[in-house]
Amino acid sequence: MKSLQLSMLLLSLVLAALLSFSMGALPHEDFLQCLSLRSNDSSTISSVIYTRNNPSYSTVLEFTIRNLRFNSTNTPKPLVIVTPSRTSHFQATIYYSRKHGLQIRTRSGGHDYKGLSYIAKVPFVVVDLVNFRSVDVDVENRVAWVQAGAILGEVYYRIAKKSRTLSFAGGVFHSIGVSGFISGGGFGLLFRKYGTGGDNAIDAQFIDVNGRILDRKSMGEDLFWAIRGGGGGSFGIVLARKLKLVPVPATVTVFSVSRTLEQNATQLILRWQEIAHQLPDEMNPDVSMFSVNSTQDGRKTILASFSSLFLGTIDELLPIMQQRFPELGLSRQDCSEISWIESILYFNQLQNQPLEILLNRTFRNPVGGQYYKIKSDYVKVPISETALNGLFSRLSDEEASSVIIIFMAYGGIMDRIPEDATPFPHRAGNLYKIYYNVNWQEQDNVNSQKYIDWSRKVYNYMTPFVSKSSREAYANYRDLDIGSNNVGITSYTQAIVWGRKYFKNNFDRLVQVKTKIDPENFFKHEQSIPPLH
Repeated sequence: MKSLQLSMLLLSLVLAALLSFSMGALPHEDFLQCLSLRSNDSSTISSVIYTRNNPSYSTVLEFTIRNLRFNSTNTPKPLVIVTPSRTSHFQATIYYSRKHGLQIRTRSGGHDYKGLSYIAKVPFVVVDLVNFRSVDVDVENRVAWVQAGAILGEVYYRIAKKSRTLSFAGGVFHSIGVSGFISGGGFGLLFRKYGTGGDNAIDAQFIDVNGRILDRKSMGEDLFWAIRGGGGGSFGIVLARKLKLVPVPATVTVFSVSRTLEQNATQLILRWQEIAHQLPDEMNPDVSMFSVNSTQDGRKTILASFSSLFLGTIDELLPIMQQRFPELGLSRQDCSEISWIESILYFNQLQNQPLEILLNRTFRNPVGGQYYKIKSDYVKVPISETALNGLFSRLSDEEASSVIIIFMAYGGIMDRIPEDATPFPHRAGNLYKIYYNVNWQEQDNVNSQKYIDWSRKVYNYMTPFVSKSSREAYANYRDLDIGSNNVGITSYTQAIVWGRKYFKNNFDRLVQVKTKIDPENFFKHEQSIPPLH
C-alpha cells in the first residue's frame, strides 16, 4: 500500500506538471527536480516517465512503431509515455489520467495496424509495456506466466531453452506483443491443431478502471472471456497471462513451392481452395500471391507460393500430399526437416540465425514494407477462376508492385471449437482467410493515397466472393474503413457496424461486459467496445 501511495503521489506530480507544461508553463527539468525534492524514488520514476522535452521521448515512442504511416510530423503524439516496471505504476497512471481527463493507450508490441495503441485525437498518455515482460516457464505443468509486454519471440525462446517439444499456439512473427496478439484472438502456425492464442490462455492478471488487480477467479468468466479475443484497449489493462503449453514433435517439416500463372498457378489455387481446409490438423497451409516479372518476356505475371508447416517428418508428409494434392508435385527436395523453434526462424526468414534473434523487439515483419495498409476477408465458398483472374489482373497494376495477398487455410480444430468459446468467432464454415497487404517505401510515401485507394478498390472488387451479410474481418488486422467510433460518445448503433464484422453475434456479449467493467467508457478508442447508456 505504501508503494502504491508513493507511486500515485509521484505520478500525480508528474501529470500535474505535464498539464501545466502542455499549456506552456513548467519545463521538464523543473517538475523532475520537484519530484526529487518530494521523494526518495525519483531515479525510478524518472526512468519510467518520458515527457515531450525528454531527450529519450522520441526514441521510446518510435521504438516499436511498426507502420511508419503513423510516425509523421502530423501524427498526434502523447503528452507523456509511461513504461511501468511495477504494478503500482499502472494503478497510479490510470488514477491520475482519469482525474485529469487524459485518455490511455496501451502498447505491447506496437503492431496495431492503425496505430491505435499509441495514437489518439485527444490529449492522451501511452502506457508502454516494454519494461513489463518477464516469462516464467513451468515445463512440468505445461504452463507459462507471461507479462503483457513480452513479445512472442521471447516466449518461444524461453520455452525452447527448457523444452524443444513444447510451445505456445502463438503467431508467426516473433516481434508481435503477446498480450495484443491474444486480445484479438490470435492465430499462427499451430492454430489448426490447437486453436487460437485466446483458446490457450487459461488465466490472467488484469487491472480495471478502478485500479483493482484481478485474476480469472476474481474477474469472473465473462470478463475473462472478453479479454481473449474481444480486442485490445476496451476493458482495462492486462498485466500478465497464463498460457497453456502444447506438445510439438522434435522434428517438423516445412516446405514452399512456387508457380507462376504460366506454370498453372491458377489451377493449383483452385484445387488448393477445395482441399486446404481438409488437410490434417498438423498442417498450416497457405498460398501467397504477388506480382513478378516473367522470365520469358519481362512482362508482369503472378507468382503463387504454396507453403506449410507440418508437425511430423518428410516421410509422413509426402504420402499425405501425394494423396490429397498430387497436382502440386511436392517432392522431398522441396521440404526441410527442422526443429519446431527453427520453424519460427524459417517463417520469419531468419534461417541460420542464432535463436537469440527472437529476442529482438525491433525486427520488422518480413512480409511488407515500412509503410502499409492491411485488410482482411473470410471465404466460405471457393472463388471462381474468373474471379481469381480479375484479382490477378489488379495485382499487375502499378500500385500493386509491392502487394502481397495470402490465403490462409482454416479447418482443423477450428471447425470443432464453438464460435462463442471466445469472442473470436471465425470458426466452422470458413475455408480460409484472406490477408491483403499493400505496402510501399519511404520515397513513395508522398503518394501514399494511391496505394490506399488501390487497397480499397480491390477490397470492393472482392465483395461478391467473400463472406456475406456482415462481411467478416479479423480484429487484429485493424481496419477503420469498416467503421469507427466518434471521438466523443460512442453509440451502440454506431459501433455495431464494425463490431459485427469482427465479432459477429459475440459483439452483444462484449457490450454487456464493457457496461459492467467500465460503464463510464474510460478505456476507449476508434474501435473499442462501447458500454450501453
